[in-house]
Amino acid sequence: MTARIVAANLRDLSYIASRLREDDRQEAEAQIGPVHFIDFAAMHLRDRAYVVLLDGNPEAAFGAGRIMGQHLWAAWSWGGPRMARCLPAITRFVRADMVPDLLEQSAWRVEARALASHTGARLWLPRMGATERCELPNYGVNGETFILYEWTRDHVPLLQARHAEAEASPGDALGG
Repeated sequence: MTARIVAANLRDLSYIASRLREDDRQEAEAQIGPVHFIDFAAMHLRDRAYVVLLDGNPEAAFGAGRIMGQHLWAAWSWGGPRMARCLPAITRFVRADMVPDLLEQSAWRVEARALASHTGARLWLPRMGATERCELPNYGVNGETFILYEWTRDHVPLLQARHAEAEASPGDALGG
């Protein structure tokens, strides 16, 4: 099964949103209340939005949107029944590309929030390099507790490795 990450479009996001896993649906509704799947998809079609295609079919969505200015971003992900098969590709992309690129370009932090009862998300976020920061009691529309995770410039090992390489070979950066 081939997983390929591509830029998101409304059609693919809507298809995935119409087939959300139960944990993802509960987490979404705890943050924004009940919403039609097309509206939910459209909310995520901004800034950085990607889908994972499995054998050409859209199965998972993820990305990041600006919260304020260029310095603070919120990461998100959700998927359909085959999302578990997409996790390795998403994890590699987020760790190696998306988060380091955001932090190098302008962000000081990238945050993600997980519904406290969404154990899959809570296990996966640290595997993507996120650090658990704190509990957010009464964060949800019905008082649900969320957990805040973060990636920051000071604590992203891949970003630090990129800077170490650049400092170790300044001649290369100058074309010499």
